[in-house]
Amino acid sequence: MEIQTKAYGPVEIDERQTLYFSHGLLGFEEYHSYALIDSRQPPFFILQSLDEREIAFVVLSPEVFRNDFSLDLATGDLDDLEWGDDEELLVLAIVTIPRDGRPMTANLQGPLVMNRKKKLGKQVIQVGGPWKTRHNILEEMSKMGAEEC
Repeated sequence: MEIQTKAYGPVEIDERQTLYFSHGLLGFEEYHSYALIDSRQPPFFILQSLDEREIAFVVLSPEVFRNDFSLDLATGDLDDLEWGDDEELLVLAIVTIPRDGRPMTANLQGPLVMNRKKKLGKQVIQVGGPWKTRHNILEEMSKMGAEEC
């Protein structure tokens, strides 16, 4: 099927790329249908609203810049995702890319969790712990590389 995207105009996607967020995303609660598409700049992806062309988010796996990332999901979150033991959940962080030259950041306090098999997604809020709404991606990748040496 063809969708209209903010970043790339019309794009052909497979039905398997669609996701439904029953609660929407924080600040965008009225938008529920999305498509996860590859960005032209890996390792990023685009989460494109299917309801509104101008709503799109750059997303990234937290493990790209934080190999210690952990997710604490409540039972209600797992229920919303209709998760079963045989299903793998995909976790992505929303990325902010400021136009004024400030550092690119990722939100690990409110990651997106998706059950790709059931095509369901939810933004979960992790309270407490080390996760913030603005993790400097390049700085943390640099630290991660230094730790691995």
